[in-house]
Amino acid sequence: MTSRGTPSRFLQSVLHNGVGRYVPQLKRLSVLFCRHGPSSAGVRAFIEEGVVDYAKTNPGTVVYVSPQPGTIPTIVAEYLNGSVREETVTSRTSKEISDLITKLSSQSGLDVIRLRKPFHTDSPSIQGYWQPFTNRPACPGPIRPPALEA
Repeated sequence: MTSRGTPSRFLQSVLHNGVGRYVPQLKRLSVLFCRHGPSSAGVRAFIEEGVVDYAKTNPGTVVYVSPQPGTIPTIVAEYLNGSVREETVTSRTSKEISDLITKLSSQSGLDVIRLRKPFHTDSPSIQGYWQPFTNRPACPGPIRPPALEA
């Protein structure tokens, strides 16, 4: 916590993702719905239309579809770092559910918080950060008052 009262952290990558091959952070996706409930109509449409396409395009993510009678339609996303995010999709369309699942699969599982700085290193340079004006002189020449025209 900071003095502002909101949590913050330095910018970091999850498991050094991007150094080697990319590892998707979404481990498991569970779709819970009711077979006959009117609030689950969008989920049932998504299961008929898009769940197979999503599973084919994301082979590293396990997709569970479980109909449970009398259940509020919910999507449960479990990430590699152990965090679990539940989203209720009551009365949403198939397109909205597809967009939500795409958003969940592109996240890392970390909470969305304020970043302290746009850069951070564990071994900082003793010379400081480089910028375009690092080795330039402070002023190009002597400073003179403007000439008065007579």
